[in-house]
Amino acid sequence: MDDLKRLEIYVRSRIQNDPAHDFEHIMRVYKNAKKIAKHENVDTRLVLTSVLLHDVISFPKSDKRSKTSSLKSAEMAKRILKKYHYTADEISVIVDAIADHSFSRNKIPKTMEGKILQDADRLDALGAIGIARTFSVGGAENRSIYNVSDPFCRVRTPDDKSWTIDHFYRKLLILEKRMNTKFAREEARRRTKFLKEFLVQMRQEI
Repeated sequence: MDDLKRLEIYVRSRIQNDPAHDFEHIMRVYKNAKKIAKHENVDTRLVLTSVLLHDVISFPKSDKRSKTSSLKSAEMAKRILKKYHYTADEISVIVDAIADHSFSRNKIPKTMEGKILQDADRLDALGAIGIARTFSVGGAENRSIYNVSDPFCRVRTPDDKSWTIDHFYRKLLILEKRMNTKFAREEARRRTKFLKEFLVQMRQEI
């Protein structure tokens, strides 16, 4: 059994039961990363290892530690990978990729492996699955769906701690322009179009 398969089994056994950051999220990001990696000069094994471990620690969005999730996951990944067949240089690439991938860190990863992880993870925040995940988090955090006086943030700053629809304006709709790779930008464009169509339909219904 190779290291990737062993890591997949390990992550499945310990991933937290959060519908937006569950094992299926990991596997969707894994699929995205494989597609992106085909178009880049990159060590795919390191990319996919970083994917498997990128959410090994994931605090709820309401938790004060939420913004440290990627850093904590990177620290945990470093400890885990010492038990597998990775060199010190390979572990460094993986750990850096995990540490810098999250939106809240507001960083562009230094390596192409990190950039692919970031793109693959962000793609899972877009399209139909992105909408499903957004409302899953909103429900778990007991947020209202929208602000009655200004549902679509026309005259106010988005506040996605209070209203779920605000997350589209706070994060989702800007991800397309923050992709690192050509393949991810093209896929993000398609998925963002679906988000905008969803918002148009919602305007008609409320």
